[in-house]
Amino acid sequence: MDTQIIVVYCLCDDMLNALHHYEDKQRKMSDAEIMTTAIVAVLYFKGNFCMASRFLYDGNYIPNMLGKSRFNRRLHNIADLFLTLFLRLGETWKQLNEKSVYVIDSYPIAVCDNYRICRSKIYQGEAWRGYIASKKRYFYGLRIHIMVTETGEPVEFFLEPGAFSDTSALGLYQFDLPKHSWVIGDKAYNDYTIEDVMREAEIELLPLRKKNSLRPVPPYTTYLRASIRKTVETTGSLIERLLPKSIHAVTAKGFELKVALFVLACSINFLW
Repeated sequence: MDTQIIVVYCLCDDMLNALHHYEDKQRKMSDAEIMTTAIVAVLYFKGNFCMASRFLYDGNYIPNMLGKSRFNRRLHNIADLFLTLFLRLGETWKQLNEKSVYVIDSYPIAVCDNYRICRSKIYQGEAWRGYIASKKRYFYGLRIHIMVTETGEPVEFFLEPGAFSDTSALGLYQFDLPKHSWVIGDKAYNDYTIEDVMREAEIELLPLRKKNSLRPVPPYTTYLRASIRKTVETTGSLIERLLPKSIHAVTAKGFELKVALFVLACSINFLW
């Protein structure tokens, strides 16, 4: 654990130095230490910031640890830096992905159990009620829409309400990929217009085809796409290992920040 904590801190500090990030010299705890505490919390303490803060303080990793309230304010002020770190790591995974094969999918993140939906204060409304086809059950919360490399490293993600479909989410991906890349998805990603646009940009969208598809493919192609698509399911299981039974948050912004941190932690885990 010691080595991983040092790697996380160096990663955050080097990124902030490269960005010429400004910090008030009177601050006792740097933004790199704030980021390190948050990442350590999701890596080893199921997203519990208090336990991570106590561990890093007692272990003399961060002797000038802030109190709970001040730490949360500082954390929310630098929330955008976590996305920057994720994108920097994503660029590294793209460069190492020699085959240029990527997979897209989505995962449900419930904010509460179904019987507590009426008491939910973070989200309210039917837009947040989604359906998990594989489990044949509903959930209430968010969906992580994610793109990973063939070996499972996340390179892009965004969050949408639970009822937001994968087909609609397809148009929200940036697809900032090298030319001649392949993007594989399940049957929900069949959109011929987007396929044609991406083909013009020299990127191939290769979803699994439905039985009534106007663009059928040979059976062996379907088998290859399905076998590669299992990679993203492995990445989903890695994220689930980091997640607690329920994510503690008071506001929607805080809940979404924690979910984003778990995706970032999954990416960082590929460093070792």
